[in-house]
Amino acid sequence: MSKVNKILGYIFVIFMAIITLFPFFYMISSSLMTFQEVTSIPPKLLPETAQASNYSEAMKVAPFARYFFNTIFVTIVNTLGTLITTTLAAFALNFLNFKHKKLVESILLALLMIPFEIIVFTNFRTIAKLSLLDSYWALILPFMASVFYIIYLRQFLRSIPMDYYNAAKVDGASDFEFITRVMVPLSKSTLFTIGLLNFIAGWNSFLWPILVTNSKNMRMISNGLSAFATEAGSYIHLQMAASTITILPILILYFIFRRQILEGVSYGGLKG
Repeated sequence: MSKVNKILGYIFVIFMAIITLFPFFYMISSSLMTFQEVTSIPPKLLPETAQASNYSEAMKVAPFARYFFNTIFVTIVNTLGTLITTTLAAFALNFLNFKHKKLVESILLALLMIPFEIIVFTNFRTIAKLSLLDSYWALILPFMASVFYIIYLRQFLRSIPMDYYNAAKVDGASDFEFITRVMVPLSKSTLFTIGLLNFIAGWNSFLWPILVTNSKNMRMISNGLSAFATEAGSYIHLQMAASTITILPILILYFIFRRQILEGVSYGGLKG
């Protein structure tokens, strides 16, 4: 009976994998078809002849090079800023004793319950009053810190004995030296996961960039793709090519670093 259950389990996993992967497969396949093939009924799964020119044509219709630059620049700066603020805040919460520490922790945990959509207009008004709309500052400043990642890293730091910190202080090490020489090396898997997940979230961001930017030159890749779908009209094969261009870097990034992601989640996961 257990053998039958195992076989049924494998069948279920394979079935779910097919459902999950089929949209990606069809997107890539359609991006290599002609307009006639992609609109044919019944639909085709594979192109007769791969049309690689669809990618270059899609790049001509919309300035994807600019979208890529904006997205990479903003995402890298946000990721570095988030790593710095997360490391410093998690260190303070875990290793330092200060007045109202429990209150600060409670407030941070409460903030996890507030969806981003609720505070987005407050952030928008703040950015507008600072006259930062349609600038890189508007895309970067609100995302230089993350409460979720602070709590995430803090939970991992609980596994580091307090004796490490006390021994470092006895040896005359400063807090900064402890962070750089002890805490960061021990937390590198978790920090790597935070950086990678933050990068992916930044790459896929849509709502905030579309609120605070107006010009084409400031569009992020997701906003550019949405605008391209309108500009390209019924040219579905070009839309699929543009979608593939947008998503491939993240897929490649995931497959290269998937082991590090799983390690970080395993060792740095939220624990009760």
